[in-house]
Amino acid sequence: MSRRSGVLEFAVLGLLRESPMHGYELRKRLNTSLGVFRAFSYGSLYPCLKTLVANGWLIEESGIASQDALSAPLSGRRAKIVYRLTAAGKERFEELLSHTGPDAWEDEHFGVRFAFFGQTSRDVRMRVLEGRRSRLEERLDKMRAAMARTRERLDDYTLELQRHGMESVEREVRWLNELIESERAGRDRRDGTAGQDRTTERDEDRPPQQDQSQDQSEDADGPPRHRGGSQPDPSDDTAK
Repeated sequence: MSRRSGVLEFAVLGLLRESPMHGYELRKRLNTSLGVFRAFSYGSLYPCLKTLVANGWLIEESGIASQDALSAPLSGRRAKIVYRLTAAGKERFEELLSHTGPDAWEDEHFGVRFAFFGQTSRDVRMRVLEGRRSRLEERLDKMRAAMARTRERLDDYTLELQRHGMESVEREVRWLNELIESERAGRDRRDGTAGQDRTTERDEDRPPQQDQSQDQSEDADGPPRHRGGSQPDPSDDTAK
């Protein structure tokens, strides 16, 4: 499977996890929600869907989109095929969602992975963001070195184009830095709250301690007094 078809597989599974869709609706979501797929056509999407069905990750159901429900019987149009995610398909998507290798950092795949960050664990998000930042920093170093070598041989417009590309990478690195710091701050806040909750629970579970300061002062000054009653009567025969 090529890298591009792997990205499409991930995106299709992720969108169908939200709700079942027919092919046209799915293609529309790919185009509008995930910009990397604007150039995709039915010729690319339907082979992917057939493969996912063959693998048992999707099932095909006959259905009619809500807007066509009334007109379909009159027009004689066939019911559209609706694609639904299976339990195995959900497991496959969860598996792909946990991947943090180099493919997750590349230009095509990163945008799609980021679109599904709301369904991704914090640790995986951090690894993907840090991997992407590392990849862009490497690219930035190469771009700066190339510009330094070729500056004298290029005209002003070519240099300006290279500078524009470098500034775009620098902007994304700054954006990634902000995202990473935000993820770390959120984790620290949650960890701090959890620590406070554990301390409160320990305080609530601890039995109350009696105030023994009065008893200790009585022991130091003389014999203990009778509690809850009067002092012994000196005239009592038992006290003599």
